[in-house]
Amino acid sequence: MSTQHTETLIIGAGQAGLSTGYHLQRRGRPCLIVDGNERVGDNWREQWDTLRLYTPARYDGLPGLPFPAPAWYFPHKDEVADFLERYALHWDLPVRMSTRVDRLEPRDGGGYLARVGADTISCDNVVVATGTFGRTPSIPSFAADLDQSIMQLHSSQYRRPERLRPGPVLVVGASHSGTDIAYEVARTHETILCGRDCGQLPVRLGSRRGHVVLPVLLFVFRHLLTRRTPMGRKKMNEIRFHGGPSLRVKREDLAARGVQRVTARAVGVSGGRPMLDDGRVVDCANVIWATGFQQVFDWIDLPVLGEEGWPVEYRGVAEAAPGVFFCGLSFQYAFASMLFPGVGRDAEYVARQIVSRERSAVPVTA
Repeated sequence: MSTQHTETLIIGAGQAGLSTGYHLQRRGRPCLIVDGNERVGDNWREQWDTLRLYTPARYDGLPGLPFPAPAWYFPHKDEVADFLERYALHWDLPVRMSTRVDRLEPRDGGGYLARVGADTISCDNVVVATGTFGRTPSIPSFAADLDQSIMQLHSSQYRRPERLRPGPVLVVGASHSGTDIAYEVARTHETILCGRDCGQLPVRLGSRRGHVVLPVLLFVFRHLLTRRTPMGRKKMNEIRFHGGPSLRVKREDLAARGVQRVTARAVGVSGGRPMLDDGRVVDCANVIWATGFQQVFDWIDLPVLGEEGWPVEYRGVAEAAPGVFFCGLSFQYAFASMLFPGVGRDAEYVARQIVSRERSAVPVTA
């Protein structure tokens, strides 16, 4: 059993945590970044095989380091993982892997304690940067009643069509992950995609028109759809709790590949098969739950969570617990917060708040 102290503990070594560490380090403030994975970037390596970023490399750099690829190239998920690892090494960030925080609680006399197995890390400030949508897949409870012959995977467990069982596939959830996966598996399996229409990007990523329109969209995502504007606040609740639009795959792409698209929702089980809210029972061999993640912060024993389990914060600052910050949340400040083009700005804001807090804590001498 051991205890160590750091001024600022950052939980999570993804793009948000690393960016926050960078901004603290360049301001001369000590920190420690911890992560439960074995390598920096493993959260990306564990995604499905063909996943690529939805923004081109020119927008995918992190503070102080551009993404090493042609401007309009859309990086593969493994390239993103390697970039994050290279970023941590390039800036010699203080990262400790295979260190999962089991509990975060108040420290006697002020500050906070992070429990890591039998060890503890004490800190004056803590930044929770565990990801945009949390650690826990969101799967409806009735999934347990499906026939055992049906293979069930959450989108975070899906890798490639060849791992699925022969026979039809039901993809539940039609946000960008669901549409991407349905389009891919339809190449080899009869595929049904169910769930509400979340909309779609008005241009094709990588097209000439996209080269013109994407910078405009990113400006809107960064500066107009924010928590300061009425339309931004309306969009925030929709994105946080209902999923975002399809970004790469279009409705016509799904139709051309033979995906059967239904807007009915999966609501239960009948005869061991998934049942939709229009009464239809789907005879399938596989179900892929593209239903997002739960923001489960039950490991945080601090008064920073609202009724829905989401942190009560503004731009990552949790006022109810001075010294507690978040980074990497969906719509932390703007629609772009969950994209590479927005995370650096959020991280810099959090780092500035930490530096300001530390300066104000220094006693004034005569």
